[in-house]
Amino acid sequence: MDIHLSASLLAWLRCFDAAARHGSFTKAAAELCITQGAVSQQVKHLEDWLHRPLFLRTPRALVPTPEGQWLAVVLRESFTAIENTLAQMRRPQEAATATLSCSPSFAMSWLTPRLGEFFHQYPSMGLRVFGEFHRLDRTRMVRDGIEAAVRFDLGGYRDLNATVFLDEWLLPVASPEFLARHLPITSPQDLQRDWLLHDGSAWDGADTYEEWQHWFTQVGATPPPWAGGQQFNLSQLAQGAALAGQGIAMGRAALVLQDIKAGRLVPVLQRSVLSRASYSFVTTVHPSPAMEQVREWLVEEGRGFCEERRQALPAP
Repeated sequence: MDIHLSASLLAWLRCFDAAARHGSFTKAAAELCITQGAVSQQVKHLEDWLHRPLFLRTPRALVPTPEGQWLAVVLRESFTAIENTLAQMRRPQEAATATLSCSPSFAMSWLTPRLGEFFHQYPSMGLRVFGEFHRLDRTRMVRDGIEAAVRFDLGGYRDLNATVFLDEWLLPVASPEFLARHLPITSPQDLQRDWLLHDGSAWDGADTYEEWQHWFTQVGATPPPWAGGQQFNLSQLAQGAALAGQGIAMGRAALVLQDIKAGRLVPVLQRSVLSRASYSFVTTVHPSPAMEQVREWLVEEGRGFCEERRQALPAP
C-alpha cells in the first residue's frame, strides 16, 4: 500500500514524537507551543489512521505500546537526520554574527560586563545575546535557530554538546542596612523564615526552595518552615530585593561577587556551599567556528573568575 506523507500525517507524527520523548501530552504541548488537548487529539488521529493504539494512557504517564516504541525509535532517527542536515545547510558560511541564548540573571550580572573584553579579542565577530532559561534539546535549538546557549542547571544533555565552564558557590547575602536593623546572626538557626528571599526557579525543573534547602543541608542545619519570605522567578530579582534591604537572598557568587566587593552586599555567616548546578555552554553537535571561539573564551573567563572568587569569598 502506498503511503503519502501528507501535511496532516506529518503533524500527527510530530505530536506523537514529542509525546513519546516526554511521556506526557502536557510537556509535548509546551515544546510544540500548542494546547495539551491538541496534542492528544493529533495522536488519536494517528492511532485511528493506523487502526492500533500507540500509548497506554495511565494516570501518571504515557506508556508506549510495542508498536508505539517501534514508531518512536524510527521517527527520532529520521527527525534527527533531517535536523542535522538542516542545521548544516542553514549555517552562514561567514559566521559573521553569533547568537547566544543565556540565563537572564547570568547574562546581566556576569556575561554582559565581560563582553567588552570579548569584542576586544574578536573585533570582527558580532554576538547577539538574548535572555531565557528554558531547558534545551536539539529539536528546539534547530527549530528556534539557537546556535548556542549558556545554562545554569544540572546538565545531562543527551543530544547536544555541553561544556561546563564554571561551577557555582552559594552563600546568603544581605545589605549592610538590613543587618544593622536586626539582631546579630551567628548561626543558621538565627535565620528567620520571613527574612529569606527565594529564587523559585533556580533552573528549569528545580524545586521552589532548592538553593536554600541545599545550603541548610550542606551546613548541617535544619531549615525554618518555608512558608513566608518573598519569592521571585529570577535570582537577580531576589538579589535586587536584598540590595534594597528587604531580606537575605541566597547569593550565587557569579552574580553577587561585585556587589560584595563594593560593599553593597555582605555575606551572612561566611558559609558558602557548592551548588548542585553549574554553568554550561551548550551547542548542537557541529557548532560553527564562531561558537567554538565563544566556548574557548568562556572557559578562559571562567578560570579567571574562579581565581577572583577564591580570593574574595570563603570557599565551600
